[in-house]
Amino acid sequence: MEPKIPDDQTAGQNMASSDDDAVIFDGTTISTSYGQVKPVQITKEMEKSYLDYAMSVIVARALPDVRDGLKPVHRRILFAMKGLNLTHQAAYKKCARIVGEVLGKFHPHGDTAVYDALVRLAQDFSMRYPLVDGHGNFGSVDGDSAAAMRYTEARMAKMASELLFDIEKDTVDFIDNFDGSEVEPTVLPANLPNLLLMGGDGIAVGMATKIPPHNLGEVVDATIALIDSAQIRQSDNKPTVLTEDQVANAKAKDLLGSYEFSTSVEELVTHIKGPDFPTGAIMYDWSAIKETYFTGKGKIVQRAKSEIEEDAKGKFKIIITEIPYQVNKAKLILKIADLVRNKKVEGISDLRDESNREGMRIIVELKRDAKPKSVINNLYKYTPLQDTFSANMVALNSEGTPQLMNLKTILTEYIRHRQLVVTRRSIFELISARNRAHILEGLLIALNNLDDVIATIRKSKDADTAKQNLMAKFKLSEIQAVAILDMQLRKLAALERQKIEDEYKTIKARIEFLVDLLNHPLKVLHTIGKELAEVKAKYQDERRTKLVKSKLGEFNEEDLIAAEENIVTITQSGYIKRLPLDAYRSQRRGGKGVTGMTTKDEDPVAQILTANTHDNMLVFTNKGKVFKLKVHELPEGSRQAKGTNIINLLNVEQNELIQSIITAGSKLEDIKDKFITLATTHGLVKKTAVSHFQNIRQSGIIAIDLNEGDELVWSNITDGNKHIILITHQGKSIRFTERQIRPTSRDTKGVKGITLNKDDYVIAVRHLEPNPQKPEDKRRKFFHDLLVITEHGYGKRTPFDEYPAQNRGGQGVKVANLTDKAGNVVAALSVDQNIEEILITTQEAQVIKLPLKNIPQLKRPTQGVILMRFSKKGDGVVAAATIKRDEDENPQEKLLQ
Repeated sequence: MEPKIPDDQTAGQNMASSDDDAVIFDGTTISTSYGQVKPVQITKEMEKSYLDYAMSVIVARALPDVRDGLKPVHRRILFAMKGLNLTHQAAYKKCARIVGEVLGKFHPHGDTAVYDALVRLAQDFSMRYPLVDGHGNFGSVDGDSAAAMRYTEARMAKMASELLFDIEKDTVDFIDNFDGSEVEPTVLPANLPNLLLMGGDGIAVGMATKIPPHNLGEVVDATIALIDSAQIRQSDNKPTVLTEDQVANAKAKDLLGSYEFSTSVEELVTHIKGPDFPTGAIMYDWSAIKETYFTGKGKIVQRAKSEIEEDAKGKFKIIITEIPYQVNKAKLILKIADLVRNKKVEGISDLRDESNREGMRIIVELKRDAKPKSVINNLYKYTPLQDTFSANMVALNSEGTPQLMNLKTILTEYIRHRQLVVTRRSIFELISARNRAHILEGLLIALNNLDDVIATIRKSKDADTAKQNLMAKFKLSEIQAVAILDMQLRKLAALERQKIEDEYKTIKARIEFLVDLLNHPLKVLHTIGKELAEVKAKYQDERRTKLVKSKLGEFNEEDLIAAEENIVTITQSGYIKRLPLDAYRSQRRGGKGVTGMTTKDEDPVAQILTANTHDNMLVFTNKGKVFKLKVHELPEGSRQAKGTNIINLLNVEQNELIQSIITAGSKLEDIKDKFITLATTHGLVKKTAVSHFQNIRQSGIIAIDLNEGDELVWSNITDGNKHIILITHQGKSIRFTERQIRPTSRDTKGVKGITLNKDDYVIAVRHLEPNPQKPEDKRRKFFHDLLVITEHGYGKRTPFDEYPAQNRGGQGVKVANLTDKAGNVVAALSVDQNIEEILITTQEAQVIKLPLKNIPQLKRPTQGVILMRFSKKGDGVVAAATIKRDEDENPQEKLLQ
């Protein structure tokens, strides 16, 4: 039926007054006093309008384009700055001028939106590679806003020129701006994979994006690897080679070819080691990061970079130098202060921000009884010092469609974009070169027929007649004839003529190159790779964000560490370091040695051992606790370096000392059937299966239950069948079989190993094979000795056969004839033909490395010979270690410089 037309007054009421008066929504247009009205259901109109709005937000505002990594506002800012000639070499201009240019020509939105986008492009804490070079206050990592645009100035950063590179060569499409008065690019040529370098955040309608920034060198390497794997899909018919004219008149898309990339995401991530955030910090869990690259979504755990320092007064403080990406430093400090005020985190006495132009530095001072590792762990738990970056790599593809992309998709889209850009550029250059060659051909004709050309021009009554006469007589085009008429007289000189001929040859060679390039899509791809390599050489820098491949808490960086033999030293107050084995040169017996490390007053070296960087270290304290570390986690230093306090690495009490360190190979599981045997200064011994030490917490576990006043002095890994020999400070020793010690659990006291005289105590324990096998190599003399070193630098070695096996618990026998000249025993080592050298350290950190063969083999009740002389009076030996023979090593060792 015909719809009923209401009058003006009752139109709103009668439109839905009854079923009889209902409007039929069949698309019929109704004439009213308001004009033509087309009835539409409100639900459909709202749905359509909202979808239009949503797509506008998605495409034109919130999501970056995968090809150039930019949102429209960023693209318009850079294009407007190019129009103002604000290159990295130009003078700065007021940001208000730049914002006005963007608003007036390209971006019909508010000035705040444009200025905020401009500011972010200039912030080095937001952008891994800033695209704008700002001059003035552009905000801070504390969340401070930038100064008003009338105060700040800017120009393009040098890298921004790579995004606009060759834009004038018809490399991208242009569209009209909002009022049709200007044109703007739909995308930039982007001579670098900017989406991964810049990253980005955006909240659209129904979707969002959060892409982390990356390191340029790594992304370029991955892109080149993908390009190198490209293979052209062969069609049934053999592809024909296009002629110069066909190539010049072809459309760029018809020259791209069809190809595929064989490189997988698994291979690409061998080049990209995860995101690289501008604020540095540390990220964890390589498996989760790889998942992000495989799926486009994932969570990346970040932690602030911190270290623990000891001041001159013996108090510790936590120094925070890098924080996770997008964490507000001022709010972080306020959060820590609130936690201290509410007593949720205890042990902090002061908090201050000492950041300056040289870098970030947040100081957290601790109370004397605080455990630094516990405090920093609590800060990680309750503050953004540990944060998660939730990656969601959504971007607009080349068709303008939002898409969740993995790493390969992003790089593939970028390469296809660059192939189109390079192809369009090559066509543009080909046409330009052909046009120039055409003009040069005309000039060469004129020069070859110079007299006739001059005569023809002189006979012509005007320029137009001369042009027509030249075209007719010499069969020139209009362009060539005009070029001849415009040619200056100086071009007639011989050298100028040679320049034209040379230019013509160069242009023809260029045309030939471009035609060949456009006929072979793979060559276009290799051109892209070559240009990317040049960009990398110009802009690459070191990675800022450190990657720990294991999950948080495991602290395993073995995949990044070379397996090397190191020397580990630790002082009595707990300063530890590692250094390469060749840091000390070998010397003759009786030498003075070299400086081994810089120590504090009254802080002698307590222990030296050799270990591989991949080995586990079980660290036993004098209070009977055990901690686990990897050797590569120790700081590497020079010979003179003091090292770092063990409290930086382990959660030990402040009055707890490291007493013994043993190396347990790269995996404890491999030795789970063995025992860890312990001994105390009071002569107690015990052994516990290694399986009881599999899961050692960061806070450590109890290894032995000590009596009051007793301390752990020694630990080692044994197999249950060896002999144990205890050596005391006053020169007594006792040897007994390990079978006399019954295996017990960790929290037990052990049994008596030796009966001690008054004021005597155990200083060393050795374990040895009861019947050692002689080596197959008969050329090397076999021996198995106990090397004893006294505090005044005397030493000797005595065969273990001279130490009789006894029942444990006795007083034992002498190890040496001790005198005032020699002093008491301070070290006792087990040596055999596999030991090449001995390393000895004194209280004053004097170190000597001497061949074992220079130490004589003497009887048990003898004094020994001088092994080391001291530079300072009152100095004395405190520790010694053995160095095994390396069969593959060059026997001529280089001297230290």
